[in-house]
Amino acid sequence: MGSKVAVFGSFVVDLMARAPHLPIPAETVRGSMFRMGAGGKGFNQCVAAHKAGADVTMIAKMGKDSFADVALNTMEELHMNKDHLFFTDEAETGIALILVDEGTSQNEIIIVPGANNTHTPEEVESIREALKDCAYVLLQFEVNQEANEMVAKAAAEYGCRVIVNTAPYAPVSDEFLKLAYMVTPNEVEAEELTGIPVTDQASASKAAAWFRAKGVEVVVITMGSQGVFISDGNKEALVPAFHVKAVDTTGAGDAFNGGLLTALAEGRDLWDAARFAQGLAALSVQKIGTTPAMPTREEIDAFLAQQ
Repeated sequence: MGSKVAVFGSFVVDLMARAPHLPIPAETVRGSMFRMGAGGKGFNQCVAAHKAGADVTMIAKMGKDSFADVALNTMEELHMNKDHLFFTDEAETGIALILVDEGTSQNEIIIVPGANNTHTPEEVESIREALKDCAYVLLQFEVNQEANEMVAKAAAEYGCRVIVNTAPYAPVSDEFLKLAYMVTPNEVEAEELTGIPVTDQASASKAAAWFRAKGVEVVVITMGSQGVFISDGNKEALVPAFHVKAVDTTGAGDAFNGGLLTALAEGRDLWDAARFAQGLAALSVQKIGTTPAMPTREEIDAFLAQQ
């Protein structure tokens, strides 16, 4: 097992329906399946890392309602650390409404963050001890940004490296980016943040240079079927993706980030870590759902051994 790591981020309940096509405005479509489960970028990434073998702590906030039980039951089932969860009366547990087109696996998502948007300075203060023990902390943009900034500052004080998954896109300050050791945007988020359309290796390299000029050490841009572009200051390359038959791409980015966190915590080099993360993501898209689709360590190792 590698060094300790943490995920500070969102928990939402995924309410997922599949239908023959996605509705256009004012259209009602009869769906074929409904599923409710644990989700949220932070939670998905934490489950991916935990199932892949990481010693990972989830730091998240929920309402005091029945949807919070979805998180607690999932964590119980998976034997995850529940020491750093916060609960509030002021807001409801976050939810995501996910519509999936059965034919194309395309999805449309509405997120209501609820309690995820209400992290307080006192709560961040109370997790300092946990951060002190961690080699890495992984953040995303589904919580109130001032809390992310406080966590990043606290982590930096302790030499805990900050990985920022810049999803879903939100404008951020240069001061915040400077605190990030690594950013992991997809091609769309990379363009939204840098203003540079990312379509191939050359444009990804330009976007990476923009991040590096802001003080980010390592840039990892996920580019769907093209693979993952990595720039670490010494070397740049596009690591090709594994080609598998996707059933449901929801949570693929989260699977990748959870895998990357796990492999880095184990002390693997960046390139090997990216391959591990891509293997984890390739397995996750072959199953329906987000957290239930995250593979076990045995499955990941077996898949990578076959490639």
